[in-house]
Amino acid sequence: MARILVIDDDRSLREVVSFILDEAGHEVLAAGDGHEGLLMLEQDPDLVVTDVRMPGLDGMEVLRHIRDDATGVTPPVIVLTAHGTVEQAVEAMQLGAFTYLLKPFARDELRLTVEQALRTRTLEVDNARLRRLLKERTREHGIVHASTAMTNLLADVRRTAPADASVLITGESGTGKELVARACHDLSARWDKPFMVVNCGAIPGELMESELFGHRKGAFTGAGADALGRVRAAEGGTLFLDEVAELPLALQPKLLRALESRQVDPVGSTEPVTVDFRLVCATHRDLETEVAAGRFREDLFFRINVLQLRLPALRDRPADIPVLWEHFTRLHGGGHLESSPELLAALQERPWRGNVRELKNLNQRLVLMTDGDRLEPSHLVQHAPAGPPAPGGPENTGGSPGLPLGAFPEEGFSLVDLEREVIRRALARHDGNRTRAAAYLGVPRHILVYRIGKYGLD
Repeated sequence: MARILVIDDDRSLREVVSFILDEAGHEVLAAGDGHEGLLMLEQDPDLVVTDVRMPGLDGMEVLRHIRDDATGVTPPVIVLTAHGTVEQAVEAMQLGAFTYLLKPFARDELRLTVEQALRTRTLEVDNARLRRLLKERTREHGIVHASTAMTNLLADVRRTAPADASVLITGESGTGKELVARACHDLSARWDKPFMVVNCGAIPGELMESELFGHRKGAFTGAGADALGRVRAAEGGTLFLDEVAELPLALQPKLLRALESRQVDPVGSTEPVTVDFRLVCATHRDLETEVAAGRFREDLFFRINVLQLRLPALRDRPADIPVLWEHFTRLHGGGHLESSPELLAALQERPWRGNVRELKNLNQRLVLMTDGDRLEPSHLVQHAPAGPPAPGGPENTGGSPGLPLGAFPEEGFSLVDLEREVIRRALARHDGNRTRAAAYLGVPRHILVYRIGKYGLD
């Protein structure tokens, strides 16, 4: 049963329509003119059936009022008219009418039209409810914290998210830059549109253009069909470029053009395609240094660095370690396990070169490997001995931990040679295990794999 408001200055027609709808099992509210009808709108009808031509306030004005005063899902409106014209029909539809019926109409025609309008109303109400639930869920960004530093950062996120300007998120690897990017998306007006993630360090340079901007069928060998690309797949939503410093220099002008013109050129196409997206980038590198070294365009840097969020390293916010540890314990199925105060204190003393990612991995290892119902410092010593010092610590002189710079020649040794040698030694130290070597170097595994291929260290 639905509540239906009938507005008509013709008493006999109003009574006939009310009788038909009442017979169909609906609750009917009847009004003799537009002004009375507007007052009855406060009773939240599910559907409005109104005449067009009435003295005083006519049906078109009722439609305008419903459209302009909408605060949620508005009731569909069926317009009745004995003077049906194309112009009236077009105007009614433009003002938001569901449909219109010409007088005289058959009883079954009215009942069928009413049922169709009510089904549409039900779908809109359900959709609005699901969107509201989804919005509430996505706003729970899942960033566990207790420190003042993270509280301040999240306050900046809430201020930044509603804007449509580009955001640059900086911080060491493993600090949770993607979580912050997701929070920027979830708290924005684009929250219900795509959140497209692209890791610029994980895609080979020769494939990056097609991955980002798409391609046309036959554009290159293997292009058997058109591809949208990640930028167009993010239409209406957010494009998140992780490790943006790894974006090939040759592609940076194309990204800059997409940001400035809101158009992309798919590979193999001569027609630009209009796009609508918000850009959020992240990097653990100092982009100003990259600009100075000629590895990143200065104009692109200024374009993506409109709003900046910097994540503090985990060692700089020790208050977050206990709450993160308990969160990961529950996440890894160790809800029955307690962590002793001594263990939590020991965790807060560790350097955490891998930041939150390292803490999460360590927690999973201890939860899986520990018997009993309590985690103690002895488990930490047994399953996770202390790692190398944090960057900038007293035992770290600028090279990779355990790799003395004095072992390198004094002349004729470039930065590229240094990076290749560091990776080679890290792999040798861990018997070629890329996962352990990546953890040892404090970089994501996919970055290490990319560098291994780049330097031919396979």
